Amino acid sequence: MRTLVLWDIDHTLVSVRQLSGEIYGEVFREVTGHPLERLADMAGRTDRAIMADTLRLHGLEPTAEIMARFARMLAEAFSVRQEDIRARGRVLPGARAALRALADQSDVIQSVLTGNMKEIALYKLAAFELAPFMDFDIGSYGLDDAERPPLVKLAQQRAARKYGETFDAATTVLIGDTPNDVRAGHEGGSRVVAVATGASDEAALRAAGAELVLPDLTDTDAVVQVVLTISDS
Repeated sequence: MRTLVLWDIDHTLVSVRQLSGEIYGEVFREVTGHPLERLADMAGRTDRAIMADTLRLHGLEPTAEIMARFARMLAEAFSVRQEDIRARGRVLPGARAALRALADQSDVIQSVLTGNMKEIALYKLAAFELAPFMDFDIGSYGLDDAERPPLVKLAQQRAARKYGETFDAATTVLIGDTPNDVRAGHEGGSRVVAVATGASDEAALRAAGAELVLPDLTDTDAVVQVVLTISDS
């Protein structure tokens, strides 16, 4: 029986600092013809929800047409900013080693559960050569749903179709850095390992109910052990 590990991306594996907000601002102006006055909260949320709420904050209705255009242009903008992602962003301490170590485990499958739409997830991880550790076919992404909890079940279903195995709360581990990640895991059907590498400290992540909280990913052996044992508990 294999373990499905679903990684959040931003502030869990990588940081691109303020670049995402800048790109959102540029694309918002292109899509609407208006300057971005306020960006919706991004922490632990999906691109679908961020786009819709940002439009509403400016008195604009998030119709299917404008949302599709917003998403398309956002993906294109990230595509042409690969050098900026590499220059201004970074892999968080321990992330590469943790991904590599888990990839060496024959009973672990790694993918992503992220608020980023699939194209942006690929661009961010590819910029830092982290993409080869992931099976993107079975991930779940920021255009799949406005909320994060349903993304857990979706990833489990995609993994089941591809690998012919059943993945449930006992065999799925979500790793993220926000209370929203913790909520997504528990409501969606997975165990949760939280890392205090984003805006939420260890106390906040414990209060949110994470089964285990790590300060970061620098202790590779501990990360592997946590993933393997939490799925068995």
